[in-house]
Amino acid sequence: MSYNSKNFSVMAYANGFTLWSYSTPDTLATVIGSGYLNEIAPFARIGDMIMVNASIDGSLEPAILAVTANTGEEVSVSTLGSAAIGG
Repeated sequence: MSYNSKNFSVMAYANGFTLWSYSTPDTLATVIGSGYLNEIAPFARIGDMIMVNASIDGSLEPAILAVTANTGEEVSVSTLGSAAIGG
């Protein structure tokens, strides 16, 4: 699939920092892949965090991402943490 702007929203904003939420049926590997989040370039700033609820084989794959670069057209993120849900 691809990025869906309807699933991207602000959770909190303070002092130039934004905490975002993004939910998708795509895998975390897809979300952190090159170009996936480029559409958020006008909104996200370096240092912002994104709480992601991705999916892998139908199971929740949550993670916290940090925006590490934003050229105004291209956004790069890195994984700060992830967790396996279920067992």
